[in-house]
Amino acid sequence: MSAIEELRRTIARLRGPGGCPWDQEQTHGSLVRCLIDEVSELIDTIDRLDLPHMREELGDVLIQVLFHAQLAEEAGHFDLEDVAREVNEKLVRRHPHVFGENKLGTSEQVLVQWEQIKAGEKKNGVSATGSVFKPQPPRLPALMFAESVWKRIREKKLTVPAGVDVAQVEALGRQLDEAMLGRMLFEIAAAARSRGLDPEGALRLHTTRVMRDVEAIHQAANATGTA
Repeated sequence: MSAIEELRRTIARLRGPGGCPWDQEQTHGSLVRCLIDEVSELIDTIDRLDLPHMREELGDVLIQVLFHAQLAEEAGHFDLEDVAREVNEKLVRRHPHVFGENKLGTSEQVLVQWEQIKAGEKKNGVSATGSVFKPQPPRLPALMFAESVWKRIREKKLTVPAGVDVAQVEALGRQLDEAMLGRMLFEIAAAARSRGLDPEGALRLHTTRVMRDVEAIHQAANATGTA
């Protein structure tokens, strides 16, 4: 028996008759916080390059994946094999430069091709929202959310609202290095804490407003045929 199969059976045993009362009570929703906590602990080991503990934390994240697959299997929706099969098919499909004839030479070319393939998959299967922005995970950290929105704005050459000073953003970007960025973000977080403000929530709200304003400009331009 492989270690993965043994772990899967252990989780099924915990969930089954005579198993653990806590495990038996869990749902997909109740496990969300556990997943966030475990991923956060894994990220900490990655940041510290702590490989022995990284192995342990990867195992804790793996438990969460198997636990959700077990819950879905019990409900008759899908099982771990379905999860693995689907993601494997996706990897092969999105890497034709490896598994096909379309060879690419740079990571930039790979990323462009990945987005093109992904966009085609959305058209053929997943419902589209009509938004100029890609759907973002609702629990995506605010900094990653803001970065993703700005990346989309620049990639699509979208018109930004008056409140966004593009020239200032680009000038600041030319000055930044990792140490300076870290110091500035820390000082902003510390200042927010001293005022009782929530920097995560403030950034998320502002990014959402920017998204809505850009969408409104884009829709107005489409309506007048100037997009």
